[in-house]
Amino acid sequence: MTDPRRVLIAGESWTVHSIHQKGFDSFTTTEYQEGVGFLRDALEEGGWDVHYQPAHVAARDFPFTADALKEYDSVILSDIGANTLLLHPDTFVRSKVLPNRLHAIRDYVRSGGGLVMVGGYMTFQGIDGKGQYAGSAVEEVLPVTLERGDDRAERPQGVTPEVVAKHPIVAGIDGAWPHLLGYNRVSAKPDATVIACVGDDPLIVAGEAGEGRSVAFTSDCAPHWAPSAFVEWSGYKRLWQGIVGWSAGD
Repeated sequence: MTDPRRVLIAGESWTVHSIHQKGFDSFTTTEYQEGVGFLRDALEEGGWDVHYQPAHVAARDFPFTADALKEYDSVILSDIGANTLLLHPDTFVRSKVLPNRLHAIRDYVRSGGGLVMVGGYMTFQGIDGKGQYAGSAVEEVLPVTLERGDDRAERPQGVTPEVVAKHPIVAGIDGAWPHLLGYNRVSAKPDATVIACVGDDPLIVAGEAGEGRSVAFTSDCAPHWAPSAFVEWSGYKRLWQGIVGWSAGD
């Protein structure tokens, strides 16, 4: 029996700390949330062995080397900023010298690994440019070139994706796609394939880097940019199975 393929998802978590002001008095509440469920379910249904690291876990436990990443057939970065991977707590707090994990991702892809970057406020460049992937080693192996500032395209009125190229990633997905509420603006690299667009901008771009493959999905895999109509869409699971499978060499 063949072992299931393995994928590492890093990110898709956040903590909200709120101040409730009631006249003279106030109190605070803190809530931790994860948005990985829709994506994880889609991949597990497709036979993937999914390993999930929320952002605060990835800060410490994301692999340090390309060899360690080779435990996985594909790596997904979703709404997790470059600083979370660069600034390990032992480096940030204790000034310890450690490997650059963005370099590890680049070298893993070039040696045959798969990489998927999913859009959000902390991937690509994100809100106020705080994603910080522009100019990094990860950008070297993405199929897209990133802007050097806040790259969000908020579309509260909704924008409908359009498939513009035949590709294994979207094989078997027919009919109109549900709308999205935003995405990150990017430019496809010359040797990459733009598979789907939102307006005049790329939504899904696939390409090769060395012996590996990478895919950029510039919108979200969960709310808020991906509303319920999108994550509950009949093509959602097939889409993510296609994206991650292709990145891993399918």
